[in-house]
Amino acid sequence: MRIVPLLLMLALAQTAPTHPAPPTAREIAPDTYLVPGAMLPERGPDGNSVILVAPEGLIVIDTGRHPWHSDGILAFARDRRLPVSVIVNTHWHLDHASGNGRVKAAHPNAEVYTTRAVDRALASGGFLARNVAAARERPPEASAIRREEVDLFLATMQTSDALRPDVPIEQSGTRRLAGRPLSLRIAADAVTDADLWLYDEATRVAVIGDLVTLPAPFFETACPARWQAALDEVWATPFRIAVPGHGSPMTRADFDTYRKAFGAFRSCVSGDTPGAQCAAAWARDVGPLLVTDADRRQATDYAGYYVDFLRKNGGASPDCRVK
Repeated sequence: MRIVPLLLMLALAQTAPTHPAPPTAREIAPDTYLVPGAMLPERGPDGNSVILVAPEGLIVIDTGRHPWHSDGILAFARDRRLPVSVIVNTHWHLDHASGNGRVKAAHPNAEVYTTRAVDRALASGGFLARNVAAARERPPEASAIRREEVDLFLATMQTSDALRPDVPIEQSGTRRLAGRPLSLRIAADAVTDADLWLYDEATRVAVIGDLVTLPAPFFETACPARWQAALDEVWATPFRIAVPGHGSPMTRADFDTYRKAFGAFRSCVSGDTPGAQCAAAWARDVGPLLVTDADRRQATDYAGYYVDFLRKNGGASPDCRVK
């Protein structure tokens, strides 16, 4: 038997990635539960998930990126002794959809409802397809956490059919999912080229995916002008709670704070104000929605990055179809 030297064992223990406990669902409205996402150092984020209890099982809206996040979803289903009947993906970003495969493996009858934007992201030249090649060229000096993140991305891409819709959503309208009526709304060319958000008239909860992200908007695949229009469409809906893709559930006042800050940030980016001032203004404008000093620092840092990103690309992501 090969004996591993003690010092090597200690070194491996120090560098091995640690994994957080699965998030716990909490009720935010009748039969409506939030499984909170997270942003951890060196790791890609997990978006929020929402679970709706319906007459024919559970509706899971977004499934996160990491196994521990989908473990939180699966634990809820086990505790309730209910099947996951429907998965809804608000968009194809992998921090909202990588968990599809794990959830479907445990609940094989679950059907994925989403738009066909994911097909375009997976096609040759699409955003996800382009990033596969880059991921395979990871530097050998990458940390254990970064290597694990890349492996997770590549594994998701190897089973990418789990990201595609079983039931494509081609137009806005009311549908009965697992026996629960919900209004499904498509926002074209906003965060991606076809985002899906939901409104539940019974609880007046809107689940809006990455139309709102804190501490800052993520513009990698976005068309900011159409994104602004989508925020206005959400505002015109009589919701009382809006669940963002990242961040805590919002009141109408919270949402309006974000919506106005988004418009001011777009205006700043389109002008010649120094980027640092635009970033500082963003952090100030959304200040009431930021909880910690770390949130405020990240708001400034992310906004500063996106000022440069948007200005370099003519005010929108290179993947935006509508300039």
